[in-house]
Parts: sequence; structure tokens; C-alpha cells
Amino acid sequence: MRPLARTSGLLSVTAALALGLAACSSSDTPAATTSTSAGSGALSGSITVYGAASLTATFTQLASDFEKANPGVSVKTTFNGSSVLVTQIQSGAPADVFASADTANMTKLTDADLVMGTPTDFATNTLEIAVPTGNPKNISTFTDLAKSGVKTVVCASAVPCGAATEKIEAATGVTLKPVSEETAVTGVLSKVETGEADAGLVYVTDVKGADGKVDGVTFDDSKEAVNTYPIATLKDSSNKAAADAFVKYVAGAEGQKVLAAAGFGQP
Repeated sequence: MRPLARTSGLLSVTAALALGLAACSSSDTPAATTSTSAGSGALSGSITVYGAASLTATFTQLASDFEKANPGVSVKTTFNGSSVLVTQIQSGAPADVFASADTANMTKLTDADLVMGTPTDFATNTLEIAVPTGNPKNISTFTDLAKSGVKTVVCASAVPCGAATEKIEAATGVTLKPVSEETAVTGVLSKVETGEADAGLVYVTDVKGADGKVDGVTFDDSKEAVNTYPIATLKDSSNKAAADAFVKYVAGAEGQKVLAAAGFGQP
């Protein structure tokens, strides 16, 4: 009886193994297919992008375009002077991406270890003189901004457009006496548009995006201060996958097309 019992046990084990192998075989293919599908999954969730004020129009469009290309992602945007945004981020503001109008303000975040990897340069910009339509004060050069009776508005020195203005002052030996120093380039443009100022130093892109509300005066000395714009994912981002994808989108072909149309130069 004992040999028979061993034979019966062996048959039972063999049958169990066969059933187990069959079960594994029947489930392996679907599992692999599911894994592959998940690996190529679409982006989802939301990201908050902090961008320099001069990027307001372009990044508003890029955010919309990115959402269309990635239906599962929602992009929220906040715009202000780069230095103001840096202070907010350093204070714990919940941002996923930061795009600065200069490298100096981005460096503040990299030095504080708040940035993922190395920032990507994605555009350049130069200053232009914005004047009310018709240019009533006949501004034609940077030097004209220092003339008596000309109400000039500039950006504060901590803001990229203000730092660029100071570089041009140093290069030309012309010292401006502005009636106002704004914390964002949009503030300068607004004062020229409303007639509160006779002239203001803004970016080429700001004049182009003003839709005829101001006239622009180009000047040779602007080449003394070309601003490079970097963008990066922040370490505290709660959605790094989508944040990284947005950074790549801005620096990629689609993003560069939008930026070029707005007047930005290549990085």
C-alpha cells in the first residue's frame, strides 16, 4: 500500500505543477501587455509655472498649447518680476517650474539647492525704449532719456530689466534719473501706455506685444545688455514628470516657434 500511496502523491504533485504552469502561462501575456501600456502612460495632474513678467503672453500661450498636447495636465501660471518670484519660491511658494528673465536670479535658486539639475537656457531678449504713440518727446537715443523734462520709467535694479538698464548706463556713461522704478517690466510698459511717463525701458518683446499702444525706439547701446532666459524644474515640485515635460516643451521646437514669433532671440 505504501508504494501506491507514494505514486498517488507523486501524481498529485505533478498535476498541481501542471496547473500552476498553465495558470502562469495564461496570465503572463496580459500582465506584460498591461505593464508596457502603463510604462507609456500619459502625463497627468497639475503644475504651477512661475515666469518672468516679460513672458506673460508667450507662456500663457505655451501653457494652453501644452495642455492640448497633454490633456491630462493642467498648467497654472504666475507672472511677476524674476526677483519677486525668487523671493516667493525661497519662502516656500508651491511652484513646479521657474523661468527667469536672467541667469542671476536663477542662480539664486540653484545656489540655494532649490533647482533640479541644470537650468536650460531657452531665449534671449534686449531692451527697447517704449514711448507713447507718436513719440511726443522725440526720443531717439538712450541719452535722450536723461534730458531735463523727460519723465523716464525703468525697472528696479533687482529686476532683470533694471539690471540690464544699469549695464547700459555703465557702458555709455549716461546716468538716468527715473521718476519711477518698477518691480516688473509690465509696470514700466503700463506707465508709458497711460501717459504717466514719456519713455520707459522695456524689452523688444514688450513693445511688440503692446499691439500699437506704444511706439518703440531701438538703440545701438542695447547690445551692451542681452538677457538670457533660463528655465528649470524646482526640487519641491509635486509633479516632476509634468514639470520636466513642460521645460522640454518650452526649449523644444514648438516652444521656440512661439517665442520667436513674439520677438525673443535664440539662447
